[in-house]
Amino acid sequence: MLAIPPVVPLLHADLHLSETAIGWLSGLPPMLFAIAAIPGGLLIARFGILPALIVGLLINAVGSAARGAYPNALALYASTIVMASGVSIMQPALPPLVRAWFPQRVGFATAVYTNGLLLGETLSVMLTIPLVLPLVNNSWRLSLAVWSVPVLLTAILVIICTVALGGTKQAAISTNRKWWPDWRQPVIWRLGIILGSINAMYFAINGFLSDYMTAGGRADLISQSLGTLNFCQVPASFVMLGLAARLVKEPWAYRISGGVAVLCVVGMMTMSGYWIVFWCGIFGFVTAVTLILVLALPSVLGAPDDVHRTSAGMFTISYSIAMVLSVLSGWLWDLTHLPVAALAPAALCGLVVVLLASTVRHTYQPTAAA
Repeated sequence: MLAIPPVVPLLHADLHLSETAIGWLSGLPPMLFAIAAIPGGLLIARFGILPALIVGLLINAVGSAARGAYPNALALYASTIVMASGVSIMQPALPPLVRAWFPQRVGFATAVYTNGLLLGETLSVMLTIPLVLPLVNNSWRLSLAVWSVPVLLTAILVIICTVALGGTKQAAISTNRKWWPDWRQPVIWRLGIILGSINAMYFAINGFLSDYMTAGGRADLISQSLGTLNFCQVPASFVMLGLAARLVKEPWAYRISGGVAVLCVVGMMTMSGYWIVFWCGIFGFVTAVTLILVLALPSVLGAPDDVHRTSAGMFTISYSIAMVLSVLSGWLWDLTHLPVAALAPAALCGLVVVLLASTVRHTYQPTAAA
């Protein structure tokens, strides 16, 4: 997914996309994450966690490669929808898988898989411009196809390792066949809004940073800025291997990380040059910390056989917010002709995390009729 930000200038040149169009391109994945998260919960309830995980990975690989196979923006949007639907099927499977395999070490296991997620994001952002594009003759289309290969290999690896290690028994079909989230539970909405605020900040900064740096006359720093933002998430994920279990239900941890994220966005908006690279690094670190903590919450707060639909509801709400904010950011830029306007909503999202931090102490208890 994050193979797109480094090639945004090439998309402008080839497909003549406006900033609003880039906002839609950035917003489509979270929109699909929102739409298909609940069907993902249904697949888990009906067929089990691992089948949903594998199907999601395969759909993602096919859609990712298809993004560069067609000649116009409409086809790019359509294939992005396919790619994102694969992620939205796969993602709700991860919290219940953690709960099934590591019930006593939820925070640590969440930090482990998030570490892999963040490392994958970092590699695609950091290596696209200096390595992949030169290898494919500066073709953004072929670069997207290249980044679909690791996804396909991951699906194959999951299948091989699951069979070899006998992991299917611990991740069997849930005893709770219910799949529709219990929308009457306020904690689902609060968790969704917190995760949505983190995702919205992350998507907005990644989606518009290339054009923002270009507008500021520092296109030469695009690769460094994006690379630093995403690379600094990796050490955060390693730090959280030891701290996630202790911090996951501590409101002060969310207040600090949300406040620092606001400071970083303001720094990007008010400073220039290498200062933006600096603030990108801090931003990547603190948002990764918050992301790992929030992803562990459904497993920590929910009943064991209800994690899949709690996660689906949280992802639906969160990615709806991220999609709206991505489009809004691009629209504000086009409306005001001020690049800084695209970053302003991200700062507001950090404040939301601070305000809702106390939510992490609530426990999710599904009602009898849910």
